Amino acid sequence: MHHGSQHGAMEFLRVFAEEVYGVPPEHVVGSSIKTRFEVRNDKPVLLRLPELNFIDDKAGKPVGINQYIGRRPIAAFGNSDGDLQMLQWTFAGNGPRFCLLIHHTDADREWAYDRNSKVGHLDIALDEARERGWTIADMKRDWDTVYTP
Repeated sequence: MHHGSQHGAMEFLRVFAEEVYGVPPEHVVGSSIKTRFEVRNDKPVLLRLPELNFIDDKAGKPVGINQYIGRRPIAAFGNSDGDLQMLQWTFAGNGPRFCLLIHHTDADREWAYDRNSKVGHLDIALDEARERGWTIADMKRDWDTVYTP
């Protein structure tokens, strides 16, 4: 499971992902904070430092997947240009690969991420998906339900 940088710390999602999705913590990658080991009051503790250890976006995504999981994915799913390098890294592996780009085209039911949008910018990855034959899911056209009531 891959976790994007805009949603919070990797440590938080590791607890959440196992409970909710059954994804083991060692399969969750995300942005992380530098941590230091210390002994305080005779107890070993890990202290979170006010410094980023790893940014899980753009070129950081494949680097993080390799660093934490040590394998190239066989499938990758993205929705913005920040996911392009992860999709490229996945697609370049040997054997069958699946890359899916979700195109957020439904501003009425959710958000529209497109070439000129301020949030979730999707431009270069959209062109590359078409060139390489990756699957593109168009939210407005392909999704009956975005949020369940």
